[in-house]
Amino acid sequence: MLDRRIQTTLKEQFSSPTDKILIIDGARQIGKSFIVRHEGKAFFRNFVEVNMIEDRDGARVFADVKGVEDFYVRLSSFAGRRLGTKKDTLVFLDEIQAYPQMLTLLKFLCDDGRFSYIASGSLLGVTLHKTLSVPGGRIEVKHMHPLDFEEFLWANGVGDDVVAHMRSQFEKGEGLGEGLHRRILELYKTFLLVGGLPQSVNAYIETQNIHRVRKVHEEVYNLYKEDASQYSMAEKLKIRRIYDLIPSNMENRKKRLHFNDIEDKKGKAARDYEDEIEYLISAGVALDVRAISNPVFPLIASVHKNLLKLYMNDVGLLSHILFRNNVTAVKDDHLSVNLGALYETAVATELLAHEHPLFYYDNKKKGEVDFMIDDYDSLSILPIEVKSGKDYTIHRSLDRFVSNPEYHVKRAVVLSNDAAVAQRGSTSYLPIYYSMFL
Repeated sequence: MLDRRIQTTLKEQFSSPTDKILIIDGARQIGKSFIVRHEGKAFFRNFVEVNMIEDRDGARVFADVKGVEDFYVRLSSFAGRRLGTKKDTLVFLDEIQAYPQMLTLLKFLCDDGRFSYIASGSLLGVTLHKTLSVPGGRIEVKHMHPLDFEEFLWANGVGDDVVAHMRSQFEKGEGLGEGLHRRILELYKTFLLVGGLPQSVNAYIETQNIHRVRKVHEEVYNLYKEDASQYSMAEKLKIRRIYDLIPSNMENRKKRLHFNDIEDKKGKAARDYEDEIEYLISAGVALDVRAISNPVFPLIASVHKNLLKLYMNDVGLLSHILFRNNVTAVKDDHLSVNLGALYETAVATELLAHEHPLFYYDNKKKGEVDFMIDDYDSLSILPIEVKSGKDYTIHRSLDRFVSNPEYHVKRAVVLSNDAAVAQRGSTSYLPIYYSMFL
C-alpha cells in the first residue's frame, strides 16, 4: 500500500470528536476512495460505503431522498446489520457530487449525529460551484492530489530519516553530497516519467516496466477527456480541445492558453470559455497558473484573469504524451530535447500539493518568471525559476524582477539539476528536488 500524507488528516478526523463532516476532493484516479476505505476500516468496527455514481446509474436508491429519516431507511435497506452508533459506524458517501442535494443533507445528518460520516468527490469543485445551499460550518473540504515527490520517495523505499536529512540540509542551505544527490535526482527523473497517480506508481514499483506505466497513463488520460458527462456535446468538445492543447502549449515559449486556438476562431477571449476552463480546474485535471504583471503581497490581489497557463495535474501524464515509451530523453538529459515543460509541471504540482496557489510573472517590458508564491515569513513575494538545462545561472527576467524596488523582493529561487546549493546576491540556487521544502 502507498503511504499518503492525507492519512494524518483522516486519523485526526476519526480519532477526535468533531461536528464537521470531512469531504475529500480531487481528480479521479488519485486514490481518494482507497485511502478513506483503508483508514475507515481500521478505525471503525462498521464501515458502510455508498458510491453515489453507481447508485445514480443503477438502483437509484438515494436519488430522491426527502430528509434524514428517509435517508436512514434507505441506508438500512442494504446496510442495516452494519449500522451501529456514531462511535463504531462510519458511513462513507463516495462520489457525492452525483447527487448535489446530498451536500445540503450533510448538515442535517451531522446535526442528527446518529453515525460518523465522511464523503469524497471527484468533480466536487464543479458541484459546489453550482449548489446554492451548501451547509457552511458543517463541511470541511480537504483537497487531495496525486503523489507528491516526498510520497513518491516513500513508495520507493526512501525512509523518513533520509527525508528528514534532506530537509535539514535544505534549511541549513547545504547540498546532499554527490552520492545522495545522484540517488535522489535519479528518483526525481523517474518521478517525471511515472508521475504520482497511484496506479502508475504501483505499476512501476511492481514491474519497473514503462509500457505498463504508460498503459495506466493512457487509460486515465482518456478517462479525463470523457468525464464531462453533464455538459452538452458542444461544450464537451471544447473541454476536450482545451485539455488536448495543454501539452502543446507547454512546449511553447510563453506556455499560455491562446483562446483563438480552441475553435480556430479569431477574437476569442477568456470569457468565451469560462465554464469549460472552470470545469477542468474544478475537476482537478488541470492546474491553473494565473498571470500577474505588477506583483504585490499578497499575490491574489494582482491577478490578471485573461493571461492563463494550464498545466496537467500529473507530470507522468505529460511525459506520456510527449515521450511515450522513450525514457532516455528524461533519464539522460538529452541536450536536443527541451525538458522544461516536464520540470515546470512537476514543480507546479509540488507547490499545489503544499497548498500554494499558483501564479506566474508576465510583464511585456520586463519578461516572465515561472512561478511566484507568497512568502509569509517576510511578507513579500518569492519568485521561482525552473531550469532544466546547464545554463541555469542565466535568468535575465528574474534578475530584473529581483532588482525592481517596487516589488520588495527579499529573495528568489532557481531550481535546477545541479547538486550544489549556492547563494548569489538574493538568489538561491537549489537542486530541483528541494522544491518539496519550499
